[in-house]
Amino acid sequence: MGIPFSIRKATPANVGPFLVQSYFCGRPKWSEQEIPDLAGQVAVVTGGNAGLGKQTVRALLQHNAKVYMACRSRVKAEAVIAELKELTGKEAIFLEMDLADLASVKRAADEFLSKEERLNILYNNGGIMCPPIELVSKDGFDLTFGTNVVGHFYLTKLLLPALRAAAVADASTGGRVVNLTSNAHYIAVPRYDTFKDGPARKKKLTPGDAYFQSKWANAVFAMELARRYGEEGIVSSAVNPGNLKTELAQSTRGLLSLSTSTLMIWPVEWGVLGQLWAGTSPEGAQLNGKYVAPWAKHGKARADVYDSKTGGELWAWLEGQMPAEALKDEVVSTS
Repeated sequence: MGIPFSIRKATPANVGPFLVQSYFCGRPKWSEQEIPDLAGQVAVVTGGNAGLGKQTVRALLQHNAKVYMACRSRVKAEAVIAELKELTGKEAIFLEMDLADLASVKRAADEFLSKEERLNILYNNGGIMCPPIELVSKDGFDLTFGTNVVGHFYLTKLLLPALRAAAVADASTGGRVVNLTSNAHYIAVPRYDTFKDGPARKKKLTPGDAYFQSKWANAVFAMELARRYGEEGIVSSAVNPGNLKTELAQSTRGLLSLSTSTLMIWPVEWGVLGQLWAGTSPEGAQLNGKYVAPWAKHGKARADVYDSKTGGELWAWLEGQMPAEALKDEVVSTS
């Protein structure tokens, strides 16, 4: 299927961090045992029925959080909810949501807001990796970009009132938004003309390129969210969980599937530590606008991720794709 153009154009400055955070991560120095009691806190985990999401839900339940598991399949979710209840003694709540369908995201957000006034932790965790390039989201986006980026942007915007309320209620923890990125962001070459379906996407984009640029956008969004809402107590971080053996690559095919399964080497129990650290620990309250590397430690994203012009451009593009409901109650701090 050819070499993705993003890899062909990768620079030495970006390849170094990509390799280090892929295969030379050391061993974890932070553990789940350091998570404080989360009684009274409410969390939403997208993609909570598998992989990192499932492990995140488990750990949150074990530390007494109220957890909404946001995912597409009720059957799969209820099976995992039952499994985790037997393991933890606590029961997660199913929140039906398809990130590739903005109407579904809106319904899920409305359902959550009808039940909860506050949201302490939003885990923008769900995602897909390298599905066939001909697939698009219900709203006409590249399926990878629509799922990994656009759906999470819309969800976050809709849940801002509950995140603000959590920050007001407890300024020491803030309302946290943990955004999953990847070491793949280092070698992405984002092309706006491929985010939606069209001639450029069909002609130029490979499944690998689509995934890389979606992870770049996740990181850029995390930093721009931090700039815009940090003064309101919202803490937004970008987390690279590492090269993990999870179900993420289940939609890949052929040689791509073989290479992906070969290169993903680390246990999911290690990979989940970064997002748990960012979302639950006292240190996590200081991670606004920060990048978390494997395993639960400070890292550095590639330079343009922190650039306010880059962040503003992506934010403006994403807002331009949103239904009107996402634009109301927009209170922005740009200082």
